[in-house]
Amino acid sequence: MLRTAARIAGVFLMITATGSLLASCQSDPDIDITKLAAESEPAEVLYNQGLANIKAGNMAEAGRKFDAVDRQHPFSEWSQKALVMSTFVKYRLGRYTEATATGKRYLGLYPRADDSAYVQYLVGLSYWKQISNVTQDQKASNQTIEAMQKVVDEYPDSEYVDDAQAKIRFARDQLAGKEMQIGRYYLERKEYLAAISRFRVVVEKYPTTNQVEEALARLVESYYALGVVEEAQTAAAVLGHNYPDSQWYADSYKLLKTGGLEPRENAGSWISRAGKKLLLGS
Repeated sequence: MLRTAARIAGVFLMITATGSLLASCQSDPDIDITKLAAESEPAEVLYNQGLANIKAGNMAEAGRKFDAVDRQHPFSEWSQKALVMSTFVKYRLGRYTEATATGKRYLGLYPRADDSAYVQYLVGLSYWKQISNVTQDQKASNQTIEAMQKVVDEYPDSEYVDDAQAKIRFARDQLAGKEMQIGRYYLERKEYLAAISRFRVVVEKYPTTNQVEEALARLVESYYALGVVEEAQTAAAVLGHNYPDSQWYADSYKLLKTGGLEPRENAGSWISRAGKKLLLGS
């Protein structure tokens, strides 16, 4: 009799607790029990609802459906597909940090899956979208290069390689532009050695960017101001070999002529060695 009474009491307590929980869910404005029910649907249903929302232009709702698949049915085939779509949706919504996190999670779980190249490309695009102008920090440029280089190296036959390479070139030009901005800052203040160190980075590390012509010309200007005329002549000679019709070369030539000098390459100079890379287009 006592055992039966204990069981009845236990069941009563459980029912009471459940009722209290439901009541609190209904009264709590932060919990939508209808949404919780909808997200408990089968994975295929949720996934297809996500696709339907994309088609209807409801990207935010589509993202919720795909995230629900991953949350409710982890490591399933549908979850794998949903992670791809979730990365895409977050990218389209401009939630780039979330897109990269979701994409990297997918790549960690499925590095050789059919959609891995696409996801890696989306990660790269998410970084690329965050690149700021050269007056600001260029962390996103470095991240873009790293992510897009993975597309090129790990998925060389994918359809995303050409655009990945274009994004790499853009990001490298941004990094070179940042160096030029700092170098010009030092040059304007006649801190020539500090300026030269920045222009040298551009010539040696970013020889194929559109910043290199100015970098060589600024080297002519900086070395000439220091009285290191042999290096100034070498920089002008390398500039003339690679960009003979450039206005930057015309200005550099004119500067040297004011001191009775002409472009002349010193084969032992670091600038001459860098110039060979420019001619090879590396």
